[in-house]
Amino acid sequence: MFYGFVPHSRFLLGTAGYPSPDILQQAICAAEAEIITVSLRREGSQGGAFRELLSQLNRRVLPNTAGCHSVKEAVTTAHMARELFDTPWIKLEVIGNADTLQPDPFALVEAARILCADGFQVFPYTTEDLIVGEKLLEAGCEVLMPWGAPIGSGQGLRNIEALRSFRAWFKGVPLVIDAGIGAPSQAAQAMEMGFDAILLNTAVAKAQDPAAMAGAFASAIRAGHQAHQAGMMERRDMAAASTPVFGLAKFS
Repeated sequence: MFYGFVPHSRFLLGTAGYPSPDILQQAICAAEAEIITVSLRREGSQGGAFRELLSQLNRRVLPNTAGCHSVKEAVTTAHMARELFDTPWIKLEVIGNADTLQPDPFALVEAARILCADGFQVFPYTTEDLIVGEKLLEAGCEVLMPWGAPIGSGQGLRNIEALRSFRAWFKGVPLVIDAGIGAPSQAAQAMEMGFDAILLNTAVAKAQDPAAMAGAFASAIRAGHQAHQAGMMERRDMAAASTPVFGLAKFS
């Protein structure tokens, strides 16, 4: 699914903002997540203890360039992350607006092109814009990560029709909903629409019981994917009787 790696779990979990390392570990295990995202800035603040925790968990690490606002900053952070975590994977974030944390599409495509040419396997955090998606694929990305809503907002899928178009347009491209998911029902909805995975952090980290919430999300993501695979009924404008009219007994 992701650059030749096929995870069993479709739940990617972030590692920031948890009350303690122990609760983080419980949440990752409850989520059954095989891929966890790590900010280089978080690694720098936690030091060796956090890196030791990551090694104990034995998960695939997806470093990210969270907090970067320019091409130069994102590219430099990506190179530092590759050295530190010994992986070509990078979740590329180039923020264009400090309030919405919306990605800067121009800087994002430029940074993606530079990193892909340098051997990185880029997971770009983007909007649901089709043209930006096309440009990212042309730059060398093999995965697209459109937002559901602004980071940490918990609004769910704010632009459903645009996301449906995004999924329909990029057939065969792994698509991960990244950011804005606040409830398991929202994650299930995205999976029912045919998205390949969900990446989230805040909804689990800030829950009263992060481990229990991680388990709830894991179940919802599995259920949504199974529903999509099973073939969901089409939505109708009017009622359709489940009992056939022909052959009914007549009472007089």
